Amino acid sequence: MDIITGNVGWIEVICGPMFSGKSEELIRRLRRAMIARKRVEVFKPTIDNRYSDDEIVSHGDLRMQSQVVRDAEEITHRLDWRSEVVGIDEANFMGPQLVDVAQRLADSGKQVIISGLDTDYLGRPFAPIPDLLAHAESITKTLAICVRCGNPAKHTQRLRGSDDLIVVGASDMYEARCRRCFEPGIPKQTELDFVKAKRQDKSTTS
Repeated sequence: MDIITGNVGWIEVICGPMFSGKSEELIRRLRRAMIARKRVEVFKPTIDNRYSDDEIVSHGDLRMQSQVVRDAEEITHRLDWRSEVVGIDEANFMGPQLVDVAQRLADSGKQVIISGLDTDYLGRPFAPIPDLLAHAESITKTLAICVRCGNPAKHTQRLRGSDDLIVVGASDMYEARCRRCFEPGIPKQTELDFVKAKRQDKSTTS
């Protein structure tokens, strides 16, 4: 991929926890580019089929048609090189090679807008977003609302499931938490109040 144009390209990264509006912001920027009559192409990873097989979808149900790729390198084979703006959603599922692909696209004169999680369910930096931040011209950090206390949330809390790094899910498996309420990993299951009360009733009647 050695195509060079006279346009100046750059990388924009939108990062933050789940439920913070990353995909919504990505769609907003891509729609603005379309209004400006720029040629836009959108990509998302195959693994993300929670809401649609061939659209990027925000949790608020904003939608935009996209191409589905197995990995970052496939973007370079599927891309129409007349395109001026390239949108990539759920970048945390694309793997480390996305950094090189994004660099090559920007060097060829394209505006590359990338959205993804910057930390995993343990609170650690989630590749490849940290490396993309180092190469980006523009960085937007979005925050969600902590479901426990209402403070700004920067963490994605996994509620159940396996200890695998990548487990695709939505509000049934994840929620946003602030620094104070975040429990790295999967929270220990707490006993429901009505179960406790039932046990107490049994102990008093026996």
